[in-house]
Amino acid sequence: MSYTNGLDKPSDYFNTKLYTGTGSAQSITGVGFQPEMSWFKQRNTTRGHVLEDIVRGAGNALFPHDSSSETAGGYYLTSFDSDGFTLPSSNVGTNENSGTYASWNWLAGGTASSNTDGSITSSVSANTTAGFSVVTTTGTGSNATIGHGLGAAPAMIIGKRRDSGSSDWRVYNKNLSSNSHILFLNNTNAEQSGNSATWNNTAPTSSVFSVGTSGDVNASGGTFVFYCFADVKGYSKFGSYTGNGSTDGTFVYTGFKPAMVMGKSISGEDWWIFDNKRDTFNLTQKKLRPNSTAAENDNASKGIDLLSNGFKLRNSNGEFNSSGTTYIYMAFAEAPFVNSNGVPCNAR
Repeated sequence: MSYTNGLDKPSDYFNTKLYTGTGSAQSITGVGFQPEMSWFKQRNTTRGHVLEDIVRGAGNALFPHDSSSETAGGYYLTSFDSDGFTLPSSNVGTNENSGTYASWNWLAGGTASSNTDGSITSSVSANTTAGFSVVTTTGTGSNATIGHGLGAAPAMIIGKRRDSGSSDWRVYNKNLSSNSHILFLNNTNAEQSGNSATWNNTAPTSSVFSVGTSGDVNASGGTFVFYCFADVKGYSKFGSYTGNGSTDGTFVYTGFKPAMVMGKSISGEDWWIFDNKRDTFNLTQKKLRPNSTAAENDNASKGIDLLSNGFKLRNSNGEFNSSGTTYIYMAFAEAPFVNSNGVPCNAR
């Protein structure tokens, strides 16, 4: 099946790239575009996650699994390139000799521009076609709004204070129980209530999202980054489902064949990521955990099926499919269920 340009070809906007480290400086190609956010994880041993983006600048790393502050100096990434990225030598986080790595890559909107839609001026690289933006700010310590550049209300926001080594990653998802509820990317906690100081108990709009007085999102003089995602039909979905506790698990409709799914129970448990490159056929069972340094887990009793129009749980494990438990997820497409010509795309 061939696709026309645009969101009939989701890999122009999101793609998973696997590679092997060499211990020497190397350029990785085959992403299919110049990435503007890349998330790295070594698969074969215990190592931390590394996240880089174009707005903070290549070479400035954050770590989704913990609360560490930003590390500068190009230790993990040298540059974003036209079809991939360049890695420095002798770095175990992204380029250990013989290490096997997954990288998840997104296309934002190029060089950041100043956005004055909110009460705080932000620097924004926004891809309105793909519903993704990278936003940086300096905090004020007072309730505020921040422009995100998407033209649609974000369904999910992942935020981190960059200049603090004790600041958790805060997660907004439209499917949490309240606008004052949050999740933390770097731990297993259940959704936390009573956190109006994070998102000011206010849902995002098509132009801005709100922050309160929490030091993790808006400390006076602090520096912050926010990754904003909106639903785009046939390309991305930020939803929720209820587990049934069965190996004939819940089916989750996305409207496309997923390339990557990340999710979490709102009652606790680890975050998890599956993708179509580490497992090229079902059962998709090679799991990585964003909140953990653990090596890849390859367990057939804890997998999912990636289908032409969604995904289906194939286990009764509490991380994915406990009976009656609510889970939130983010998913990006390998192929739309029906392309722009109305032709069904091939099932997996």
